[in-house]
Amino acid sequence: MTSFHPDRPALVSRLRAAGCVYAEDEADLLIAAVDSSDALAALTDRRVGGEPLEYVLGWAEFCGLRVAVAPGVFVPRARTALLVEAAVSVTGPAPAVADLCCGSGATTLALAARLTPRWLVAVDLDPAAVACARRNLAGRDVPVLHGDLYDPLPPTWRGRLDLVVANAPYVPTEAVALMPAEARLHEAPAALDGGADGLAVLRRVTAGAVDWLAPGGHLVVEVSDGQADALCATMTGLGLAPRVWHEPEWDATAVTARRPG
Repeated sequence: MTSFHPDRPALVSRLRAAGCVYAEDEADLLIAAVDSSDALAALTDRRVGGEPLEYVLGWAEFCGLRVAVAPGVFVPRARTALLVEAAVSVTGPAPAVADLCCGSGATTLALAARLTPRWLVAVDLDPAAVACARRNLAGRDVPVLHGDLYDPLPPTWRGRLDLVVANAPYVPTEAVALMPAEARLHEAPAALDGGADGLAVLRRVTAGAVDWLAPGGHLVVEVSDGQADALCATMTGLGLAPRVWHEPEWDATAVTARRPG
C-alpha cells in the first residue's frame, strides 16, 4: 500500500491563492477527508474552482453537529445558532414543533438534540433539500415533508403547534447578485431570494403562524438587523407579540413572536 504524505504547505498556498480566507483550516479538513494524493487533488480542484467547502467535504458543522449537505442545498450558517438558542429559550417542555424551510435539516437536528418534543416535523419546498434532510434525520422519529410552508402539515395540528421555526430566505432580490459567489452560484436561488425587500416569504410564515400556533406558542425566524423592525410591525399587526434577539459575535439577528393566550 502506498503511503499518503500530503504536502500541506503547498496545499495551503494553493488555497490561499484561490482566495480561501481560512486556507490552513481548509487544508486540514481536505487532508482529513481523503486517503490518497489523487483523492486530495480531486477535492482541491473542486475547492479552488469555487465550489463551497461544505459541498466538497459533504458536510457542514452546525451547533456542534456534523450535518450532511448536498450540492444545491442551502449550507447552514453559524449565525443560525441564534435561531436555535432563541427557540430553546422560549419553548416549554415537550413542545410540538415545525421547522419550515428546513434545508438540510440542520436546525431540526439541533432542536431534536436540545429539546424533547412530543412532535417534530421538517418541511421544505425543494426536493433536493427534503432528500438531504431525510438523510440527516434518519433513525429519528422526525418526518420530513415536501411542500410549501404549512401546506403539507397534518390539518389536525392547526392551532396546536408550540413552536414554529423558519430560516426562510430573506435576501432582497437585488442583493442576491452581491452575495459571495459560493452562495450565489451554487445554492438554490429559492433558498436565498426573499423578494423585493427580503420579507416576502417571512410575511407568509408569520401570517400562517397565527393559525397554526397554539395560544402561548412562538414563531422564531432569522432576519437581517435592518429588517427586524419591519417584520416586527407585521407581527404586531397580526396580533403577535415580537421580540428581537441580537448576537454581535455571530452577526446574527432573530425575531421571536408569541401568540397571546
